[in-house]
Amino acid sequence: MHPAPRTPRRAVAAVTVALLATAVGCAPQPEEKASATSSGPAAKSCAKGKLATKTSGKLTIATDEPAYEPWFKDGKPANGQGFESAVAYAVAKRLGYDKSAVVWQSVPFNKAFAPGVKSFDFDINQVSISDERKKAVDFSSGYYDVRQAVIALKGGKAARATSIADLRDLELGAQVGTTSLEYITGLVKPARQAAVFGKNDQAKSALKNGQVDAVVTDLPTAFYITAAEVTDAKIVGQFENQGGAPEQFGLVLDKGSALTSCVTAAVDALREDGTLAGIEKQWLSDAVDAPVLK
Repeated sequence: MHPAPRTPRRAVAAVTVALLATAVGCAPQPEEKASATSSGPAAKSCAKGKLATKTSGKLTIATDEPAYEPWFKDGKPANGQGFESAVAYAVAKRLGYDKSAVVWQSVPFNKAFAPGVKSFDFDINQVSISDERKKAVDFSSGYYDVRQAVIALKGGKAARATSIADLRDLELGAQVGTTSLEYITGLVKPARQAAVFGKNDQAKSALKNGQVDAVVTDLPTAFYITAAEVTDAKIVGQFENQGGAPEQFGLVLDKGSALTSCVTAAVDALREDGTLAGIEKQWLSDAVDAPVLK
């Protein structure tokens, strides 16, 4: 989840369509369209530009701060650049809201899917869809299929890992509340307790300072970190999806939101007409493959 100029981004965050088709922040959770519908009353009319939004005539979209590359560019969600910014505006357009009608709001990652009434219409912040999170919030259908990856400093002992077993005696770290952390605790099951950080920036600093042997993030973020932020680090490998279905990021809405079915329909339409694939190609393409850790 995190921020760079066009050249580093292309060299980094990049992930091939083929890779992603097989692919933060609970162990990987299958996503089914049926589960993406509102858990409350049937959604009201999806008439374009006339939804029951928090502010009439406006669409309030939330994400965390700082907003990192390759998901956002230059730390500015409102500029329409970066994968998630572009997806957010594409969804808004489908719902009948042009760029001038979109209002951005800063909401911490963990707070986005915590129980309680939300101040936004939907949140976009690499939040993985899971049954546990669905107890507190609604999700749209998935807008991105993702895998988790391990990053280590070149020359360190973690850099030589070729399997999950090789990671078990290492000190691993990840951002709190993320799928990345769940992969450490639920799949790797290291001998030492995982280091938990409030932000990915803190995890990166810990890696650079030798406080942890490796950190786990989603794969696009891993490519960006190793190419532009911690250049003496490498991607050790990626994890396979667990349970057959890909882990997916979904837009987060109030539990029982009348907007859920409308937002889900917009995401589905963008997937079906190729818009999501086009945005993915623009912002998350050109990736070199990462070995799979088994």
